[in-house]
Amino acid sequence: MISKIIAEELITKVKKEIDKAEKIVIVAHVGPDGDAMGSTLALWHYLMTIEKEPVVIVPTPFPNFLNWMPGAECVLVYENYKERSDELINSAELIFTLDFNTPSRMAKMADAVINASAPKILVDHHLHPADFAKVAISYPEISSTSELIFRLICRMGDFSKINLACAECIYTGMMTDTGGFTYNSNGQEIYIIIAELIKLGIDKDDIYRKVFNTYSEDRLRLMGFCLFHKMKVFPEYKTALITVTGKELYQFNFQNGDAEGFVNIPLSISGVDFSVFMREDTDKIKISLRSQGTFPANKVAADLFNGGGHLNAAGGESYSTLAETIKKFEDALPDYKDFLE
Repeated sequence: MISKIIAEELITKVKKEIDKAEKIVIVAHVGPDGDAMGSTLALWHYLMTIEKEPVVIVPTPFPNFLNWMPGAECVLVYENYKERSDELINSAELIFTLDFNTPSRMAKMADAVINASAPKILVDHHLHPADFAKVAISYPEISSTSELIFRLICRMGDFSKINLACAECIYTGMMTDTGGFTYNSNGQEIYIIIAELIKLGIDKDDIYRKVFNTYSEDRLRLMGFCLFHKMKVFPEYKTALITVTGKELYQFNFQNGDAEGFVNIPLSISGVDFSVFMREDTDKIKISLRSQGTFPANKVAADLFNGGGHLNAAGGESYSTLAETIKKFEDALPDYKDFLE
């Protein structure tokens, strides 16, 4: 048995909205990761089994290493199919917003979703959800949105409707948002859920291999380059910083998702509790932050880079140059030294 974390009144409201809707749109955040794809596709599979008409729309492409996920080929990328996506969003009878806490995380898709007449249901595990959804299922203590989707389906009495494809998506989201169950994963109920997913037929070892062990040679060479040439360690602040320019990414034939996980690597260095990865994107600097113990990566993300996230895993953006962004970060490090004691 797992605890009934989601309030009963929320379960009732969600079930009511699903029952009266046919055309359902499911959306995720910009730069969708494993949990965004896992939760949206899991919900998509579930809604298909109860004979609804769901569609998943994401603002920007998802990483290539998630292409194998059941249903991934049916996902619409907003920036590639804006007109069609706008039509679906505008005609939706219900919209699920998964794995983000504020509309700005949908980037250029935000206006279409917010202006749509359909009621919105938020399912998320990030802090401080904005007030934009009719129903908000927000539980930051849960390690992944995919876990919340599992709990939601079960609480609606539809565990039997979780097919293998749905189970694989749930597990993928749970696994990726905990770094392969290496952080935010001490809750015993996570493993009760995993046991249930295994009973449904998932091959957890194969999923791990598909996500983490199918990268390109170029990615491996880029990783080596970043660690040898681009990593800077600040022992006095127990911090490591990796930065990479757009030109350097081009030299390694960078593909979407190739830098996934790079930010975690410096945390394996003895004495490093905080790691930051910055890379040049088309119009901004994308920033990932990870930490160990009680150091608040999300505070740094919010203070410096208009971002946020969880205590040990956060993200942000900078619209300054890479050099200016690096300087801003390095100059601010002394302000956080007390958190690293």
